[in-house]
Amino acid sequence: MKWTKLTVDTTVEAVDLIASFMEDLGIEGVMIEDHVPLTEEEKRAMYVDIPLVDGVDDGSSKVSCFLDESFDVDQIRKDVGEELVRLSEFFSVGTGEITVSITEDKDWMNNWKEFFHPFAVSEDIWVKPPWEELPAEAGSAKVVTIDPGVAFGTGTHETTKLCIGALKKYMKEGDTVFDVGAGSGILSMVAVLLGAGFVHGMDIDEAAVRSAMDNARLNNMNEEKLRFTCGNLLAGSPLLDNSYSLESKKIEARNETEKADDVMKQALALNGGKVYDVVVANILADVIIPLSAVVPACLKEDGYFIASGIVAERASDVSAAMEANGFTVTEIIPMGEWVSVIARNTH
Repeated sequence: MKWTKLTVDTTVEAVDLIASFMEDLGIEGVMIEDHVPLTEEEKRAMYVDIPLVDGVDDGSSKVSCFLDESFDVDQIRKDVGEELVRLSEFFSVGTGEITVSITEDKDWMNNWKEFFHPFAVSEDIWVKPPWEELPAEAGSAKVVTIDPGVAFGTGTHETTKLCIGALKKYMKEGDTVFDVGAGSGILSMVAVLLGAGFVHGMDIDEAAVRSAMDNARLNNMNEEKLRFTCGNLLAGSPLLDNSYSLESKKIEARNETEKADDVMKQALALNGGKVYDVVVANILADVIIPLSAVVPACLKEDGYFIASGIVAERASDVSAAMEANGFTVTEIIPMGEWVSVIARNTH
């Protein structure tokens, strides 16, 4: 099916009225592009811990809509143009230029696959999708086959590579590993390839857990070596929720904390009731900070906590939280705009 994309070059001031006018014409949904930077409050609400590239806020904006064959594109273009003329009597509508382009309907859920090819995450470990063969240059490298599903991680990101490098350095053969925030399961499976005795991968997202289990099967890794579960070690954490003044909130928090305790018990039960040799978490600084208070309970004394997903400017915050919770930070490793923080449990 062909779609017609109609785009109006306008101003931030006018976008809401133009979008509303398009909706009155029967158009469902519009796309707005502008250079207005996010506020700190908006970033916190979005749980953003990724460097954002801000354009120059010049007041310009674009409003786009996609029209199927049921629309008279020429009439829509005429109606929108007349509305721009009317609005221009009250405030600036920018250039008011209207452009039209044709786009083919695509299988957006699968088209990303053409960009996912085998690649090396280290000198001796490669990652590949199940629909491609390993290139000859991989030689005798260890291989993890990954079908990330709905974007749960392919291993291309610097933070994943940082964690893999740390696992190679700090994990000994036969060690038990707890992968918190496992996503597609790539770190868990790399740990198995590196000789871990047992690996437990956990994620709060059921879809991620299903994706990780599918990937384990792709790599012929059985549950004796690798298990994935769904759980949240931070349920009820006061560091994630400051609304504890009402009694109902206190009860709710207490119940959530009990859930977190159950999750912790199950995590240890999978490892024969023992604490783990290594805990790895490739998440975000704002999750790793409260996790540093929880991880010691599932990590053996002198065991290592490998954390990444941390933008460089948050490294000191993460390190301080780890030190405050009985860890000794042994290394901070940068890669691009990211760092991994490795700490030993001296609690």
